[in-house]
Formats: sequence, structure tokens, C-alpha cells
Amino acid sequence: MCNSKIPLLVIAGPTASGKTKLAVEMAKRFNGEVVSADSMQIYKYMNIGTAKPTEEEMQGIPHYMLDFLPPDEKFSVAEYVVKAKDIIADIHSRGKLPIVAGGTGLYINSLIDNVEFSNVGESKELRDKFHKIAKEKGNEHLFRMLEEIDPEICMEMHPNNVSRVVRALEVYELTGKTMSWHKENSHSKPSDYNVCMIGLTYDDRQKLYDRVNKRVSVMVENGLLQEAENLFSSIYCGTAKQAIGYKELKNYFDGTEDLESCLDKIRMESRRYAKRQLTWFRRDNRINWIKLDNYDDYNKILQEAVDILAKSKIL
Repeated sequence: MCNSKIPLLVIAGPTASGKTKLAVEMAKRFNGEVVSADSMQIYKYMNIGTAKPTEEEMQGIPHYMLDFLPPDEKFSVAEYVVKAKDIIADIHSRGKLPIVAGGTGLYINSLIDNVEFSNVGESKELRDKFHKIAKEKGNEHLFRMLEEIDPEICMEMHPNNVSRVVRALEVYELTGKTMSWHKENSHSKPSDYNVCMIGLTYDDRQKLYDRVNKRVSVMVENGLLQEAENLFSSIYCGTAKQAIGYKELKNYFDGTEDLESCLDKIRMESRRYAKRQLTWFRRDNRINWIKLDNYDDYNKILQEAVDILAKSKIL
């Protein structure tokens, strides 16, 4: 083991699996601080629909990479890696354990694998062409175009995240190589970290889906409708139209669909997203999986996480 490397605990998994709770408990036990790896929780004014952790849920543990960007600003994976690296280095310099927690697999893998992103150019003409296709034929059609050439990168994208889909198509058109190829071939030096990865999952997929469904109901109780309405009536409506938990409510506010139908769509899209997250993470054999349905006592889940970290010998 190279002692110059920074010890890093990663807690990954699908939406609604309890990553924040476990990260906080591990931080309390091991003098840690949490760095979020969630591509939507970076945005301001989108708290409830993104399940951003509350002050109460953080329990006094510092959290970073949350709630710092206006929703109309773009934020790339490369930018995430640069900012997260700086934060992790600072946490380590103060004698604390950095804990990365989140469900955006591309963020996590790009960070811990020290991906260096090639400087692929841009083409306004190409972007305009793909945006026009999305407008005329729909986001799903554009997504299927990308899926035909780069199914791997599609596992980390939502069809309605048009800007990312367009960028992936643009990269392919400009270079003749897929975004996945660029990612795989951009590793030029070893990782900065000694990593222990913990994944949260369920053997019984329906139990996860039940948690997802329940989370949507709790979001509504906590004020999701007001938050979404505020976004749609603001300058940030474009972002809201792309994000799960918000875009599905557009028809309700327009008066063209009843509320329960829209909430059912949120539940369905959230379940689909959870499935894509699991597909992404299960390719990584470094992850130590905790199967949550094996336990009826949370303390036992926590103890398994503690045991995994101890066996990793990163501390």
C-alpha cells in the first residue's frame, strides 16, 4: 500500500437505498466528512425533489458539493472531479476521513480512477442539429440514437438530460470515438486514493422499489409541489423540465393531467433510474455489497459497514 495515497470511503448505490444515513453514521464513528456524488443535488432551489439531505439528517457532519450552483448553469464531470479532489485533500489534511456518498456512478468512477478528460472540441452546428432532432422527434428518439453507438454511457444518463446526450453525440461526431471510449482511454496515472467501496442494495428488487415509492409520497408531504411550481415559474424552468421529480409535474401545473397520474410517473421514472444505477455499479467488482433485506436491525447494517472498512486496511 502506498502511504502517500489518501484513504477514501465510498458509499454508493441506487436512489432511496440509505446512502446519506450510512455516510453520516460512518462519519460519526470514524471522524469523517461527506462529499456528495449526486449530479442533481449540486443545484440550489431543488431540495425536496432531489432528496437533498436536511440539516437534521446531516447530524452536524459537514457535507460538500451540495446546493452551490444555480440550476441553469452547466456542470461537467470534469469540473466535479477537480472540485471534489480539492475538498477531499482538505478533509484529509485536517486528519479526517473523506467519505464520498452518492448515486452518480460517472462522478464516482471518474474521481477514484483519476480520469483525465481529453480536450475534445465543440461544434455549435452539431449541437444545434441534435437539439433540433430532440425538439422535432422527442428526447427519447435522441437518446436511442446515442444508445445505438454508446450503450454504456447511456446507463448513466436520463433521456431527458438532453444537454448530456447531445454532448455525447457531439463527441462521437467530432472524434469518431464514443464518450465511453474517451473515458476508458483517459486514465494516464494511478489513483490518488486508497479506496474502500461499499454498495447498498436489495436482493428483493421490489423492496427497493417500495422505498422509492414511499420516498415520493414523503416528498409531496414535505412540499414538493410548491418547490416544483416555484421552479417552473422561475428562470430555472429549463432545468426543472429535465429533472426527475419535477418534469413529471409539468402537465399537472398546466391542468392537462391529474396529480396522482403525475406522481405515478415520478415513481416509475425513479424506479427506472434506480435500475440503471444498479446496472452501472454492479460492473465494479471493487464494491463490497451490503444487502439491506438481510437485516431487520440498522445497527447490524452499520456493523457490516464498519467490518468492511476495517478489512480494507485503508486507515
